[in-house]
Amino acid sequence: MGPPRDLPIGTGQPQTLTTNPPAWSGPPSLDWEPRSSIGIPLAEPHPPYPSAGCGTSALSYDLHERGYRDVTSIDFSPACIEAMRARYAHCPRLRWAVMDMRSLAFPDASFDVVLEKGTLDVLLVDEKDPWRVSAPAAAAMHRVLAEVSRVLRPGGRFLSITFAQPHFRAPHYAQEAFGWSLRHAACGDAFHYFLYVMRKGQPLAPSQLALGERLWHPPPPPSPPPPLDEEEDEDYLLAIQL
Repeated sequence: MGPPRDLPIGTGQPQTLTTNPPAWSGPPSLDWEPRSSIGIPLAEPHPPYPSAGCGTSALSYDLHERGYRDVTSIDFSPACIEAMRARYAHCPRLRWAVMDMRSLAFPDASFDVVLEKGTLDVLLVDEKDPWRVSAPAAAAMHRVLAEVSRVLRPGGRFLSITFAQPHFRAPHYAQEAFGWSLRHAACGDAFHYFLYVMRKGQPLAPSQLALGERLWHPPPPPSPPPPLDEEEDEDYLLAIQL
């Protein structure tokens, strides 16, 4: 697996950062859920918004067209950013930057909103058991989320859109060190995806703090089944009464 993609971010006036699926396969857009429902009721269309791991999705442009004019989008791929900068050259307040989401090159408290869509999923794609995330994967997720928290202004929101269910993803977000509250909602009809909203400067509920603590102390793996009795030689097929 290559390095994680990055988050797009806005600067200047209140800004927004947005992120999209990490893979890039050329010019086509890579959206996977209805864009019309994303994030619009959660913030006024004035602040600057960053978008992380933008890929070639039209999400940043859709935000721009809905009145969110100050949007900065980031991705790890120079080719992707070059393509998006050329595609939306007619929108000068859509900004594009090559950046690693593990080390954001923005000052503290730069944005009112950070938005990612499917970008964080790449950090856990190699995990074999979602109930017991490995220490390196948990640490990688924590590092990225700490960067998101750092660039958020007091009262700012981090919006995360993913297929990851709350019992798998919420423990990563419910960390007291990030200094934000947490809520989530299921979206979609036949096939659900989830919107997580973190607000900087508000506390987590006690139950959420406990959930976050369990991330670092996962339950032990289940015990293996007892071995078969070596002296057992009964032929079960012959014993079946038809």
